[in-house]
Amino acid sequence: MKRTIPVRTKLGAALLTVPVVLTLAACGGSGDAAEDTFEPKPGALQIYSSQHRNVTEAWAEAFTERTGIETQVREGQDSSMGHMIVAEGETSPADVFLTENSPAMTVVEREGLLAPVDDATLAQVGEGRAPSSGLWTSVAARSTVLVYNTDLISEDELPTSILDLADDAWAGRWGGAPGGADFQAIVAGMLADQGEETTAAWLEALAENAEVYQNNIATMKAVNAGEVPVGIMYHYYWYRDQAGDKEGSANTALHYFGNEDPGAFVSLSAGGVLASSDMPDEAQQFLAFVTSPEGQQILVDSGSMEYAVGEGVASDPALPPLESLDAPPVDPFTLNSDVVVDLMTDAGIL
Repeated sequence: MKRTIPVRTKLGAALLTVPVVLTLAACGGSGDAAEDTFEPKPGALQIYSSQHRNVTEAWAEAFTERTGIETQVREGQDSSMGHMIVAEGETSPADVFLTENSPAMTVVEREGLLAPVDDATLAQVGEGRAPSSGLWTSVAARSTVLVYNTDLISEDELPTSILDLADDAWAGRWGGAPGGADFQAIVAGMLADQGEETTAAWLEALAENAEVYQNNIATMKAVNAGEVPVGIMYHYYWYRDQAGDKEGSANTALHYFGNEDPGAFVSLSAGGVLASSDMPDEAQQFLAFVTSPEGQQILVDSGSMEYAVGEGVASDPALPPLESLDAPPVDPFTLNSDVVVDLMTDAGIL
């Protein structure tokens, strides 16, 4: 029998229908943050960003200091911002687009709105960390993990694959945040790796068996509190909490699926230059800076606990090496968030 969907499920789904509040931050110049309004500053490089605010602003400020090129940052959420750029089309003020997860970038890419990234910039990131199209580059990475309550379940009782969570044995015993862009990127990786039939069946099991939370932090805290023994999320939320007061993770540990399992999916944060940019040279310079050793070190020093993707730059030493995660070999060019949303809607999750 299908369980009653918790209130948390309805809240998570409702979040997708709430208009995104976009904020404006001026870097390398003057200006206060403003909500719901956006006026491009003449002569400033326009950076549309759904990356973490502190990381984007640190990149923008350092870039301005190094080059003298003024920047202006417009903030929003992954999917909403990607679709907004598509709606703006060739009239978009955006010069650069930065995302948390790459499916938001592929939305823009499929519409033919991106310019090829300079070869020298692509060469600054590790192998497999840019799409085969060459139309954008990774700027950071995050790994899928299983967070588990060490008081409720032992390591040898954990699922060996994320696909195992579809089994009836896990009914009511795991959680996630399918209403968020992070979880949907994980599902996009599963879709590219496993195909539509397997992914659709897994999503139907999620709708039937999983406890649904508002976001990754809520998922982690629920596992920590013993509401469910395990949850699916990204790694960096746990490492950030562990580096602080451990209030949301003291009773938990992380399990990495490895073995090229879809549960070992590594999501790439993306950076691209708009083909319609009025400042194409400056936009390419910005991406080159972000992926350079200096730009990647800014990411590491920010405390975001995301993985650096630039060659020769080590991520925070608390993290297992990115190369050790044995992620599935998914070309990020193939990730399709729109199909994922359709599948999740069909499954009754959204």
